[in-house]
Amino acid sequence: MVSSPRPDPAAQPTPEARVVMTKVFVTGLKVQAEIGVYRHEIGRVQPLVVDVELDVPTAGAERLADTLNYETILDAARAVASQGHIELVETFAERLARVCLADPRVTRARVRVEKPLALAPDAVGAGVEITVVRT
Repeated sequence: MVSSPRPDPAAQPTPEARVVMTKVFVTGLKVQAEIGVYRHEIGRVQPLVVDVELDVPTAGAERLADTLNYETILDAARAVASQGHIELVETFAERLARVCLADPRVTRARVRVEKPLALAPDAVGAGVEITVVRT
């Protein structure tokens, strides 16, 4: 039996397509923050695990300057954490989302903040996820 030759993918016509949206994300970002409402949480840092997903139009991006550098997300999370005591993870998440939206290319920010010690050892983590959209 003779098999037919495989078509050369490079010789195929390029289908009409366009990039609708790009999601730039960072997951599992570890940040130390003074956070919590209980007396034992005041004046001490606790670990947070942060996931951030940003909608950023990057069609045709070929250089770092054409997109959003992941390091800006790390820097933003550390900056929010360094602002002093925060009572709620909801506050941390919203502040981080708003800092991310300061980049005019970002149209939507989804931020998930997990506080791994909140219910330890009975739970792996507890937290919040918010989505903020540019209006």
